[in-house]
Amino acid sequence: MIFGESVLGKLAMTFVMAMVPVVELRGAIPLGVAAGLPPAVAAVTAMIGNMVPVPFILLLIRKIFRLLRKISWLGPKIDALEKRAHLKGRKVKKYRTLGLVLLVAIPLPGTGAWTGALVADVLDIRMKTALPAIAVGVVIAGCVITALTCGVVSLL
Repeated sequence: MIFGESVLGKLAMTFVMAMVPVVELRGAIPLGVAAGLPPAVAAVTAMIGNMVPVPFILLLIRKIFRLLRKISWLGPKIDALEKRAHLKGRKVKKYRTLGLVLLVAIPLPGTGAWTGALVADVLDIRMKTALPAIAVGVVIAGCVITALTCGVVSLL
């Protein structure tokens, strides 16, 4: 194990895994529980880790995209990512804050804090609105994933 067998190592592994796009809570909570952390500890650690990148995404994503577009082979990928965010953002646009909470809260592929932050930025939702909405969504998703993880573990 890269992070070691200690409780601190398991916490760090869960925290870092939750910051990774696509993996986020859906992978970090089951990983933390499988490593031996109590479900509540794994969930809270993953939720905090999942929220760490959000303010940076909200503040810096446009500048980063502008820089990446200057690299010829990345430009089309950035455009596709923004197009995907616009498509995901249709429901969010209609319901604004509640839509953003739901987008983040539903633990399916293509949803989560990273996507929520990107959609919020694309739709020009201000940080003071987006950050709490994403946090609420992360807590809901974390509870759902923890419940599913505990249900699967109890079946074994």
